[in-house]
Amino acid sequence: MKTIVHLLRHGEVYNPEGVLYGRLPGYHLSDDGRLMADAAAKWLDGRDITVLCSSPMERAQETAEPIAETLHLPVGTDERLIEAGNHFEGHTFGVGDGSLSRPQHWPYLWNPFRPSWGEPYEQIARRMLAAMADVRDAAEGHEAVCVSHQLPIWVTRRKVEGRPLWHHPARRQCGLASVTSVTYDDGRIVKVDYAEPAGALSRRPNVPGA
Repeated sequence: MKTIVHLLRHGEVYNPEGVLYGRLPGYHLSDDGRLMADAAAKWLDGRDITVLCSSPMERAQETAEPIAETLHLPVGTDERLIEAGNHFEGHTFGVGDGSLSRPQHWPYLWNPFRPSWGEPYEQIARRMLAAMADVRDAAEGHEAVCVSHQLPIWVTRRKVEGRPLWHHPARRQCGLASVTSVTYDDGRIVKVDYAEPAGALSRRPNVPGA
């Protein structure tokens, strides 16, 4: 019995200050982000999708909206699909006027393998895989979509592919509104595919990969 769970990253967020927003409320899709969500909905249209769920964050819910309209499905909300917790939420990150220049933040940088500044990678992968298993069971023999965030999706992919969970953030293959598709055969993961329905938009100079 083959079932596919598509992990969709949300579209671009309106964030002119460049804040690491994490789980903070009030961050919505930009105009380009809504176009990305529309592109993802068009890419998913016609597939055998029977279940749609989303992280509770506004940007994920807004990405799910055009998919729900296109596929005529309700959007379920699953807390396990939420963005990873991060000590640096609400701050800019970097040297100069960023968080790295402030000594009070340095103790959170001691272990990049866990990581020490936020939710452990193993915990992220565990909650994501549990959510995916429930969605897989609900959509058995068909397909499902889970709208989530870059880090949870990328860590989960590394987990199922048997790779170390620690990584360089700039090397994640998880673009804005991208789709990481996990294929199950009788409950066992057998394949992972990747697509960028909004790739042309996400490569435009005015669209950051945040």
